[in-house]
Formats: sequence, structure tokens, C-alpha cells
Amino acid sequence: MRLTNAPAWHGFKRYAAVTLPLVLLAACSTTETIPPGIVKPATPVTPPPAAVVVPPQQAELKSLIALQDRLYDVAAPLLVNNALLCRNNARNLLGFTAKTKYSFTAEFIAAASSLGLTDQLQITGVLAGSGAAKVGLQRGDLLVAIQDKPVPVGADAERQTALMLGPLVNGRNNIKVTVARNGGNQTMNVPLTRACAFGIELGNTDNVISYADGRRVLVSAGMMKFTQNDDELALVIAKEMAHNSLTHASRQRNTATMTGVIDNLIRLRPDTTSLSGAAGVKPYPQQLDVAADKLSMYMVARAGYKVDNAAAFWQRLATQYPATVLNGYTAIHPATDYRISAIQQAVADIQAKQASGAVIQP
Repeated sequence: MRLTNAPAWHGFKRYAAVTLPLVLLAACSTTETIPPGIVKPATPVTPPPAAVVVPPQQAELKSLIALQDRLYDVAAPLLVNNALLCRNNARNLLGFTAKTKYSFTAEFIAAASSLGLTDQLQITGVLAGSGAAKVGLQRGDLLVAIQDKPVPVGADAERQTALMLGPLVNGRNNIKVTVARNGGNQTMNVPLTRACAFGIELGNTDNVISYADGRRVLVSAGMMKFTQNDDELALVIAKEMAHNSLTHASRQRNTATMTGVIDNLIRLRPDTTSLSGAAGVKPYPQQLDVAADKLSMYMVARAGYKVDNAAAFWQRLATQYPATVLNGYTAIHPATDYRISAIQQAVADIQAKQASGAVIQP
């Protein structure tokens, strides 16, 4: 999850190769004569600037936040444009996420503080296409009040604010939100957005996997690295959204297991011992898996992502991480050939509807 810099000697060799001809040219072009008895003062040497050392925990937290940001950005159109297909999981949403320094475990609080988080809730993400985005709420805004009531601060601010917002989103078209920005307060009436109400979570593991527990979608850091572009990442997110919409975890009596796996993987320090096997997760029967594949294709298309290479993506994943790889995607979704055939049929139907201008839905 980290990028390493090139060795220091490599950078020095490049620098020396460029500057050496300039030094030689200067030596040949001028000759300075110093009178006897005169001592030429030494040319002061400016020491190189000290290297900026980033604490390991701060670097790790920044890396995780960058992955989360990309995950949220890709998920946003899927959530906002598929309320119709999310069935009983569509809700009125404000359309932003907010955190404090206490949103992270104790060992990372100092790192979170160095990144600008305090005990006051700060907007860390705005859902593209949501009411929050339309009225101009921005990342970095500090939440001051909701419906003129002060927003809680401190270690329990996230939970208390969620409890405050819960009753407000029903029966309203907008919610008044006051934020602090650039030293002053701004109040905005945020229109509520009908969207799929699934939590989108990052799994802190290099296992190439994703999960759904009925209310959340988890995509691992390993899966995000495997995807080559946003269209492919959208396929993974939409597939788990479809499993949730079709209540597959509960139908398999697998909800508690999936919830436990997700709860573990969203931690900054997951328990990796549980990742050595299947973690108790049951493989999806091909009928359920194909139903989710078909629905996910329409979700992806409605969100504006490409579906043309969907079959090739899932085939590549199954080839590189076959069902024998425990705690890998294909181990939980083993019916690859059956799935690929169904995906190709759904893509053909979607392309025909796109060509004719018809509504894209199953």
C-alpha cells in the first residue's frame, strides 16, 4: 500500500551528469588573478534542506484516506442513480460524510489531528449529484448546527449526530445545515436526495475480495488495486449493491457472518488470522449470483459507467484468482462460466436499450 522512492544515488547521478559540463565550462571561460598577500574568502556553503520526515502512521492514514476517497467517488453515481433498483433500500440522504479525529482508533488520533481533524465534525466527502453537492457543501467544512441545533462535538459526535439526523430525513424535502468555513458561518438548505442507502466501506486487506451484509458494501484495498479503472471498480461495487438489494445475505442465512467479516476488515488493524480460510462465508449458489450479476449491469449503466468489458473483467479476475484461492472473490462466486453467459446477455440488452433511447432497467 506504500510507494517507495528511487534510491538516493540514482537521483545524485542524474544531478551530477547535468551539472558537471556547466562546472567545466565555467572553469575554462574565466581566469581570476589574486594579488600576493590577499586571502580569498571562502565561499559560504548552504546546507541542503532537511528532508521532511512523515510519521509512518500519518503516511498510512493518508494512504487509506486516499483509497476511501476514490471508493466514495466511484460509488456516488451508483448510489444516486439507482434508487429505483435498490428496492426497499432507498432512503432520503443529505449526501455527505463527516468525521472527527476520534473516528479512528487511539493509535491514529495524533495522525488524524495532524491531517486537520479535531473534535468537531468535519465534512470529509460530498456525494456527487446529491443535494449537498448542489448547494455547495465542501470537504473541510465544519458542522456547526443542523436545523439550528448545535452539532455534538467530542469522541461520540458521529453517533450523536446520526441520532439527531435520523428523525429529520423523513417527511422533509430539505434540512438546514450551518457550517464554518474560512472563519465565518454559512447556512444552507440542503435538498434531500433519494438514493441507495448502502454504506460503502474500504477493507484494509490485500486480499482481492468484496462483501455485502445487507446494508453495507465492502471492497478491499487489494480489489481496488486489481481494478484497472473506475468502470471496473464500479462493477465490483454494483455487484455487492445488487446482492444487498436482492437480500442475498439473509436468504443464505449469512448476514451475521458477513457483518462480522466487514466489521473486522474496516478496522485499521484487522485480525488477519481470520483471513487464512473462508472466514465462514458461504459461496453463493449460481442462481443467486447470476441474479446479482444481471441487476448490477443495469446499475452500472444507469450510473454512466461502461458495461462493454464486464465479462472480460470478471473472467480476468477468475483466471488470476481462481476458486482455490481462499478468501478470494472467485471462492465465494465460483460459477464463473454461468455468470459470464448471463452478463453477456444483460450487456446485449442494455446496449440495445441505449441505442434505442429506452429506459435502462431490467
